[in-house]
Formats: sequence, structure tokens, C-alpha cells
Amino acid sequence: MTTVPTEEESGSGVRVREAERADLLAVFHIEQEAFPQPWPFSAFERFLDEPGFLVAQVRDDADSRETATVGDDGRVVGYVVADVVPNHGESLGHIKDIAVAEACRGQGVGRRLLQQALTVLATENVASVKLEVRESNETAKRLYRGFGFEHHGRLPRYYSNGEDALVMVQEF
Repeated sequence: MTTVPTEEESGSGVRVREAERADLLAVFHIEQEAFPQPWPFSAFERFLDEPGFLVAQVRDDADSRETATVGDDGRVVGYVVADVVPNHGESLGHIKDIAVAEACRGQGVGRRLLQQALTVLATENVASVKLEVRESNETAKRLYRGFGFEHHGRLPRYYSNGEDALVMVQEF
């Protein structure tokens, strides 16, 4: 099991940790809220043992005790699914899915999740990390560019509505 640092930003109220089975319903609800083509529940089950499947939980800043409980839909506010795949003799990190509950967007949760996923992938000695993003998703593209991802290609009609996906890569 990979140890993931949990509190890099004091007072952020968000803790990032590895996903557990009890988190899956919350993750699935966020997925359904965030995407017109959500992953099926079973897809998340397959990634449970991946060190890059992380969730963000909220804390009550007014109290030093954690208010989040594992699997509590009201407390898991985001997730990222990342893994490592072989690529021409080198390991390639892949950010497969990332989403934040609508009520928590714009508060740095996605940034924290992406940072932690990249940290995990770095410990797996990947040469680079790739992801796909909707061409129209300016918010996500801005986030990824802020982490050094660059546009490396296009997947025509990748999404069911015919929209292209952009392939973005960060070299380590």
C-alpha cells in the first residue's frame, strides 16, 4: 500500500487518501453528477487496489476531529483514478478519471487530487503521465496546463456526442 501524504495545506479542510470499498457509492454518485457518460460502478471496483485511486474527504475546520467517515456520501467530495501501464518499454502513468462534487468545485479539491495522483505515479517510476480531456472543458485544460501537461494529440469523436478528446502529457 502506498502512503499518501494527507495534509500539505494547513486549514484546507480536505484530506486525500486511498479509496476504500466503502467509498464506492459516493464516488459513483459524483461520477454520475459530473459526466454525461459516467463509468459503471464495476469500473471503480476494478481499480480499488490501485494506489492511484484516491478520494478527497472534507473535515470540519472548527473542530480538530475528523468528521468524515469512510463511505459517507456527504463527506467524500472528489476522486481520481490513475494507474501505470507499459508503453514501449517504459512505464506510463495514466490519469483515467477525476471529478469533484459540484458543490465543492473551484475550491482546490481537483488540484489536490491531481497533485497526489502525480505524487503516487512518481513513486511508480513513470517516465510520463497522460490523460484525455474533452476539447470543450476549458477548466480542466487550464488545471492540467498548470501542472505542466501539454497537448500531444487528438482523439476524434472520442465521446458519444462526437466531441474530440485532447491527449495531454506531462513528462517527468
